[in-house]
Amino acid sequence: MKLAGISFAEFPSCLVLLYIALALCFNQVSSTTNETDKLALLAFKAGITKDPFCVLNSWNNSIEFCQWYGVTCGRRHRRVIVLDLQSQGLSGSISPHIGNLSFLKEMRLKNNSLDHAIPPQIGQLRHLCILLLHNNSLVGEIPKNISGCLDLFALTVARNELTGEIPRKLSSLTKLQVLGLHVNNLTGNLPSFIGNLSSPEILSLGQNNLGGSIPQVLGHLTNLQYIGLAFNRFSGTIPPSLFNLSSLITFWVANNQIQGTLPTGMGLKLPKLEIFDVHDNQLEGSIPPSISNCTKLSVLCIGLNGFSGKSPSLGNLYKLTSFVMSENQLGSGKPEDLSFLCSLTNNTKLEEVEISLNKFGGVLPKCLGNLSTTLKTFVTTLNQLSGEIPEEIGNLVNLEVLFLNSNQLSGVIPSNLGNLQNLKVLQLSQNNFRGTIPSSLGNLTKMIQLDLNDNNFHGQIPSRLSNCRSLIGLDLSYNNLSGAIPPHLIGLSSLAILLYLSHNYLTGILPTEVGNLRALSVLDISNNLLVGEIPNSLGDCTSLASLRMEGNFFHGSIPQSIKSLGGIQELDLSRNNLSGQIPEFLAVFQSLKRLNLSYNKFEGMLPCEGVFKNATSTSIVGNNEVCGGLPEFHLPNCISKIHKSRKINIVIVVASIIYGVVGMALIVVFIYRCWVKKKVNEPISSSMDDSHLNVSYGTLLEATEGFSSANLIGVGGFGSVYRGILKDNGMVVAVKVLHLVRRGALNSFIVECEALKNIKHRNLLKILTVCSSSDYQGNDFKALVYEFMDNGSLEQCLHSYATSSHGNMFSKKLNFIWRINIAIDVASALDYLHHQCHIPIVHCDLKPSNILLDAEMVAHVGDFGLMNHPMILGTVGYAPPAPPEYATGCKVSREGDVYSFGILLLEIFTSLSPTDDKFRDNLTLHSFVAEALPERVLEITDSFLLQERESHLGSYSRRHWSSERDNIFQECLVMVYNIGVACSYQVPGIRMSINEAANQLHQIRKKLFALGLHERDEPPIA
Repeated sequence: MKLAGISFAEFPSCLVLLYIALALCFNQVSSTTNETDKLALLAFKAGITKDPFCVLNSWNNSIEFCQWYGVTCGRRHRRVIVLDLQSQGLSGSISPHIGNLSFLKEMRLKNNSLDHAIPPQIGQLRHLCILLLHNNSLVGEIPKNISGCLDLFALTVARNELTGEIPRKLSSLTKLQVLGLHVNNLTGNLPSFIGNLSSPEILSLGQNNLGGSIPQVLGHLTNLQYIGLAFNRFSGTIPPSLFNLSSLITFWVANNQIQGTLPTGMGLKLPKLEIFDVHDNQLEGSIPPSISNCTKLSVLCIGLNGFSGKSPSLGNLYKLTSFVMSENQLGSGKPEDLSFLCSLTNNTKLEEVEISLNKFGGVLPKCLGNLSTTLKTFVTTLNQLSGEIPEEIGNLVNLEVLFLNSNQLSGVIPSNLGNLQNLKVLQLSQNNFRGTIPSSLGNLTKMIQLDLNDNNFHGQIPSRLSNCRSLIGLDLSYNNLSGAIPPHLIGLSSLAILLYLSHNYLTGILPTEVGNLRALSVLDISNNLLVGEIPNSLGDCTSLASLRMEGNFFHGSIPQSIKSLGGIQELDLSRNNLSGQIPEFLAVFQSLKRLNLSYNKFEGMLPCEGVFKNATSTSIVGNNEVCGGLPEFHLPNCISKIHKSRKINIVIVVASIIYGVVGMALIVVFIYRCWVKKKVNEPISSSMDDSHLNVSYGTLLEATEGFSSANLIGVGGFGSVYRGILKDNGMVVAVKVLHLVRRGALNSFIVECEALKNIKHRNLLKILTVCSSSDYQGNDFKALVYEFMDNGSLEQCLHSYATSSHGNMFSKKLNFIWRINIAIDVASALDYLHHQCHIPIVHCDLKPSNILLDAEMVAHVGDFGLMNHPMILGTVGYAPPAPPEYATGCKVSREGDVYSFGILLLEIFTSLSPTDDKFRDNLTLHSFVAEALPERVLEITDSFLLQERESHLGSYSRRHWSSERDNIFQECLVMVYNIGVACSYQVPGIRMSINEAANQLHQIRKKLFALGLHERDEPPIA
């Protein structure tokens, strides 16, 4: 071996060792000078697992490391002073060898995907001034020994996944000017040492889990320009010293739990303030008028607090771009509440005004049209605004978002809203707007959401709305719209979120263009007057999660194309005229959570898989030809149904033959009798006992103790009813004395007698006799004598105290089974009057006071048979709504009685009268119940029934209720309310028939019997 051209053999051994030692020493010094930096950089490269832009490809031996991408070396020592690899998409970890770059001053690794922990070796970089690691995926705690970087003046590790507390050793970083720790998972309190730092300008700690109070010492940071503590858990009050920091530009402490008030003079001490955001805290008191002195303010956000009083003038805030004061207690409901808006008219930069969820009253001022044309967002949701939309609003040509919903605005929509061609979202729902929807809204081609629901719009849906080809959500529900659905509108392929057209009076078919809604999630066309078959094209709407078509007149079968809706979660086809088999593919839908096929004409076997496994998620009531399924559906067995059908067919054939023979024989006998003798007319039978006809005036006078007021038990439109005891047999009776001086009373007497003569039913009030004579002064006297009903009227049971037959006062508390039985009794009586009498009888005035209860709590319907009476208009609340079915000159109908029964049924179970004070401004008992179904069924139910449920012991049974029985209790309530709603629809043609209602109520009673309830419990007589 030779060294420098000389063989080792030529050196003494001690010299050789000395030379090797010197060479090793020389190599070590060389490494310390620059080779160490190179090795550290290569170690950093080795920790990178992904380099999408190949920026580290240059890090090789072909060029000096000082020329590698992102590396900057000092000119004197050729050592690395800057490592800048920001925004390069790098993944991997930061190598601990980074601590060997001992001359490093700046490390910029922000906006990458670096993970793992921050290596503590960074604390060895004594010359480090700038450390930018934000926008990565770093984990673990902030290394405590970063405090060794004494020259550090910018430290940002924001937008990572760091945990733990803020290290208290950072107090040694006396030169720190920028501290960015926001958007992590840091915990603990805000260390008070931060207030002792000499020159911080930016303090950004938002969006962590920091708590405690804001330290008072922050008021010592006289150079502080930005303080960001938002989205934490800070409590207590804002230190008053913070409002003395004249250098402050941004004050952001939103989304905490801060209390207290704002200082009156805060605006006088913050001349540089540009952003003031304290929204979503617990601040209260008034808004300081001095805020208007902050003339550089561009963002003023004080929403979601408890501020009250009047909003001050903002006329000096010429640079204001965003003004948000939503969800406070501002305003007083007075006309001048919105005067502060006019103070903003000199502002030329305003872009956003949000004043929703306050108490602002009055009308929208016309000065609204004088706000800056830069205004993009105007939101006034949930206030007490009234009056019309000023036409001047059409001047705001750059408006993109307009929310005026949930107020008391009225009038028509100004047609010049169509001038706002940059409008993207228009919310006018839940007001009192009327008139037609202006076709000029079709000019808003950038519109993405239009909501006009719950108003009084009428007329047709403008077809020009189909010009809004960016529309993803449209809600026109709960109005009075009519006519056909415009094909081009329902075929608007941009609709991707929702299309609500429910609760209107739309007619015609569902256009086949509905198949263009391939991206739509929710389609609701329920409760209209739509007809025809469900179009096959509906199967093309493959993104549907909810499809509601109930309450229409669709017929035919469910098309097979619907099986393409594999992601459907809710499907409601109830209350139509659909028929055929229930498709098997519905059982295959994995996402289907709610299926309602009730009140149609489906037939055949019910599937047992999928959604059909859950009787609470699936409703098939009102389909009498459906069989099978789980026992919980209480359907007949399909095999027995087939056998029964076959047996019926055989019986029909045999009966036809027999009846044919018997019929011929009767004809022969009839001809013979006519030949041998003359036809003799037979008298018409009467249900009234002839022996009691025309009892005397004196008999009734004695029975009622001179028609004493003590015996008066009710007063009606044409007469008064007294309790009496007939002397001859001691029978307790009810005597209805007609007020003959009242117009129509005599006709009422004649009609009721005629109606009662040939009818007999256990649930109709039985007449015992009549009295048609004169009183002792020679005046005409007419009275009807009925069976006395011991438990009075249903009206008394539901709404008041009553008097028993023993003279005692008591309050009748009707349990579930009594109420069901009463409803069945009334439905049976109506079914008899409507369909089983020789001449159909319409009651015309069904209401609780006309339902009487005997000693066994059997219900008896009285005051019926007045269908030809010209003065009967029905009773307000129970008579069908406009357009009137019971009006002078209009022919009454059985459907009118069905409406009254529906209202009666809802009243029985809610104990709310349809004329209750709460039902006003378009709210009715029908809509009150319909809106609560099915989720809020317990909220609307009579509290006595809820007490019965919550006690877990029925008053009629000592059995403990299981959760399953509780579910059946609620299910039965939902079924009852569905019947009441279905009977009381405004449109007569879609109401449930009375016999169907009776059948449904019988099914409910069967469910209750399964819980061990008795058919009749002890009547509630004290």
